[in-house]
Amino acid sequence: MRTMEIQGAAAKAAAVKMATITTKLKNDALLRIADALEQNKDSILAANGLDMAAARDSGMASGMMDRLALDDGRINDIAKAVRDVAAQSDPIGRVDRLERRPNGLAIGRKTVPLGVIAIIYESRPNVTVDAAVLCLKAGNSVILRGGKEAFNSNNALVKIMRNAVQNAGLPVDCVSLVQDTTRDSVDELMSLTKYIDVLIPRGGAGLINRVVSNSKIPVIETGVGNCHVYVESAANIDMAVEIIFNAKCRRVSICNAAETLLVDRAIAAKFLPAAKARLDTKNVQLRGCGETAAILGSGVVPATDEDYYTEFYDYILAVKVVDNIDSAIAHISKYGSGHSEAIVTNDYTASQKFLDEIDAAAVYVNASTSFTDGGEFGLGAEIGISTQKMHARGPMGLNQLTSTKFVIYGDGQVR
Repeated sequence: MRTMEIQGAAAKAAAVKMATITTKLKNDALLRIADALEQNKDSILAANGLDMAAARDSGMASGMMDRLALDDGRINDIAKAVRDVAAQSDPIGRVDRLERRPNGLAIGRKTVPLGVIAIIYESRPNVTVDAAVLCLKAGNSVILRGGKEAFNSNNALVKIMRNAVQNAGLPVDCVSLVQDTTRDSVDELMSLTKYIDVLIPRGGAGLINRVVSNSKIPVIETGVGNCHVYVESAANIDMAVEIIFNAKCRRVSICNAAETLLVDRAIAAKFLPAAKARLDTKNVQLRGCGETAAILGSGVVPATDEDYYTEFYDYILAVKVVDNIDSAIAHISKYGSGHSEAIVTNDYTASQKFLDEIDAAAVYVNASTSFTDGGEFGLGAEIGISTQKMHARGPMGLNQLTSTKFVIYGDGQVR
């Protein structure tokens, strides 16, 4: 039996036990994880330091380095997210819509775990914990396959979690980490149909497309974040400046960061200089259309068609002047990834048109795309942002990690 098959079989056996674990026991395990993370900060930071040093030596971009980095504050935030998940209602065991049929049968749907969830992700150690605790609270086992960039950090975090769940009385193999960070392990995971029920890829376009195209296991697709902010002709300029600055610069390495700014021609001459002045404080490189360059002068890099498709993970922003809201919607429909899109406007009709016609997991009026987050939406920690339309869309919290089965109560009915 290959190593990955052994790991899959162990996770499957653990999943059988996890399906009937009590809420109290699951919550105790999660609280033990949160405490252990805070108590073992030194070992976590030491492991993360090894990853950060290797990243610097390899020339990793600053935005990606930010995704990888841990510090006291981020570990505290991770532990808080674990406690938030423990405080949420247990989604397992609910029976919805119990209805009596004419023949006397009572039929309902009961929420149940998905089973074994495999998650393939890149250089964000916080995902290791967020993904694990969400899966555990929803009664699943989880196999984590992180990127090589965060290997030391992930190993340290998973060791801490496995000790905590075992001490709480959960099966230790309800959470495990793939030790092979080569492409071979991804290929193996995608073929373990006997053991894995659902596969979730979280990362860049290359990873997600590869998994979606090649997996033999059902996939929940989390989205590439090519997000747009459209400044409509009736926008408040000061508001629009702050929204694009926050959407782009709050954290450039996350999937809800804005990558393209669309500006209505009627307001471009007033808005673009104000926006550039604000973005210049973070040295944001603007890659603009010819009209953008004509308004702003030197310092604007000519935008290519590829720029409008790109998730930069960096202080780079594509810019385009558009004719009107229809042109903006057409641009987003062509280049967008279905993640998060925003309009800034004081025109109610324009805002409703944008809400109705933009096809994305999250659509904003007069707010930054940076709010697309499980915690900000009141869902707690998240696995990722799903951009598909089947089963789950938007931030994926506890309820999205469950399935249902029909339960039928009778008193001797036959057909």
